[in-house]
This record gives sequence, C-alpha cells and structure tokens, in this order.
Amino acid sequence: MVVTTDYRVAATADSGEAVSTAAPELTHCRLIYFSSTSENTARFVAKLGVDAARIPLYPRDAPLVAREPYVLVVPTYGGTGGEGSVPKQVIRFLNDPGNRKLIRGVIGAGNTNFGDNYCMAGDIIAAKCKVPHLYRFELMGTPEDVDRVQQGLEEFWTRLSQTQQ
Repeated sequence: MVVTTDYRVAATADSGEAVSTAAPELTHCRLIYFSSTSENTARFVAKLGVDAARIPLYPRDAPLVAREPYVLVVPTYGGTGGEGSVPKQVIRFLNDPGNRKLIRGVIGAGNTNFGDNYCMAGDIIAAKCKVPHLYRFELMGTPEDVDRVQQGLEEFWTRLSQTQQ
C-alpha cells in the first residue's frame, strides 16, 4: 500500500506503481483522448475546440469512465508489427466493458517514421472494437487536419444520430 499526498490509500500494481482507489471520473464528452507526456495529442485535441476528456496518464490517477458514446483519439507507440502500439493506459480504459461499449470511432495519431505502423493503434482498436478508423494525423496535426477532423466529427455525429432514430 502507498499513501498518496492527499492521504488516500492506493494499492500497488504488479509494476509497483500506485493504482488509484479514488472514485472514477465520469465524463459525458463525445471526444476522449490519450496523450503521453509529449503532449502532441493533447495539443491537437485542444485545437479542435470541443469538450474532451483525457484518459489518465498514471495508474494512480482516478480512472475515466465514459457515460455517452464517444470517439477516441489515440497515439501510436513504436513497436514491430503492432506489438506495443496501443498505449497501456488506453488498453486499461477499453478493458472497462462500459467504456468499450460506448466507443463509436477512432482517430489515430502517429509518426510516418513508423512506416507500416503509422497510426497502427487506431487500426488495432478499430478492428477489436468493430468501429471505424475515422482519420489519421501525424504528430500534432496540421491546420488542415484540424479542419477535417472538426468537420468530420460534426458529420459523423449527425449521421449517427439520424441512423439511431
């Protein structure tokens, strides 16, 4: 057991890191994202100008729980043939059946230096969760990427709401 600075008691994961025992953070955001300490994905999402919720970086942070359908923005980590491409934090988030049930699409971030593994995390999640891989952008994205994603998300949610009526 570990005592955190706010005097909560946290269990430790197999890795030795503290795991949060705090109440989950509930979100109604239709855009959920993960960003590493590089903040590339966070900077891209901020440019979109929409309400978004971030998947926690550290296991000791309160877990995020989706309450509405959402699109996931995910970076790809290096790895050969997809191995290690999906961040562990995103795997943990999607291992929650409620979160997995509400995902409606994926937007992948990556680096073209990864070659065939460019935006592989988005491909993997889309296949496993049976949702569309809606868009791919490199690093922090370009102004054109921001415009395309803003417009694409608006059209996506409009189409989705029409098919559910």
